[in-house]
Amino acid sequence: MHTLLKHTVLATMIGLSGPAMASMAYVSNEKDNTLSIIDTNTREVVDTIDVGQRPRGILLSKDHTKLYICASDDDTVQIMDLATRKIIDTLPSGEDPEQFALHPNNKHLYISNEDDAIVTVVDVSTKEVLAQIDVGVEPEGMAVSPDGKWAVNTSETTSMLHWINTETFEIEKNIVVGQRPRHVEFSKDSKVAWASAEIGGTVHIIDVDNLEQIHEMTFKVPGVNQDRVQPVGIELTSDGKYAFVALGPSNHVAVVDAKTYEVLDYLLVGARVWQLDLDKDEKHLYTTNGVSGDVSIIDIEDMKVVKSIKVGRYPWGVVIDPTS
Repeated sequence: MHTLLKHTVLATMIGLSGPAMASMAYVSNEKDNTLSIIDTNTREVVDTIDVGQRPRGILLSKDHTKLYICASDDDTVQIMDLATRKIIDTLPSGEDPEQFALHPNNKHLYISNEDDAIVTVVDVSTKEVLAQIDVGVEPEGMAVSPDGKWAVNTSETTSMLHWINTETFEIEKNIVVGQRPRHVEFSKDSKVAWASAEIGGTVHIIDVDNLEQIHEMTFKVPGVNQDRVQPVGIELTSDGKYAFVALGPSNHVAVVDAKTYEVLDYLLVGARVWQLDLDKDEKHLYTTNGVSGDVSIIDIEDMKVVKSIKVGRYPWGVVIDPTS
């Protein structure tokens, strides 16, 4: 057998027999002031790291080298180096940062400051505060469109979505939605935004080109009182097929046809499901369940929960590194 062919066969055999490359899921534990790190291959917690007080929102840098952490009660955003798993710096954030979003330029971080009714924009490379934008009362949710044109903030008490032009840092439109909007998620093509309203029990679908609502969703989980159906986190598959909506204290995730907006199923997970994230192959969905202190793993093909992983107290956010 020729040398090149032998090497090719050997490489193929190694690839077939070797373990699958794992990625890491990072979970913020609000009550423990820690991050749990889950190996997605073994589905076990492999590390627990002390961070700032009341960590909630977490996100990856666009180059997947850093993790940003909202240490809400420390009024700061921490930066963790993923290679060393060490906190290497902090950013000015304004008071009580809860959620944030990073612009595709990997520089501008938009932070919602719940106590001050503002959105703070920080340059992560220079640590300069570029803008502080007045929004509604109790801002929480924060998203930036994949094309970088829009930043959207949700104000809980005002029940609005505030659409911020990322070039001028000015609000161009306010859209009234259901009570207590908590989260915004853009489709991968930036054409549609999904916004959850927790107390309203609704999800609002916004056409981004026209900045108009095109659909409003409600949910009815069998056997669950309607006041416990409280939409929070939303995750969309990149192929535009599914939307997953965390329904809070109903302890269910809604599976939605992202084109027709039909609810296809309700999946029982842990208690008070809060946020969720897809793994790098979009074969599994990870959910944080605050009251039960665990993470549920949903198999997307079979649409069923296949694992529950105990983490810290009151897990809030989850993000999976697709490159690890």
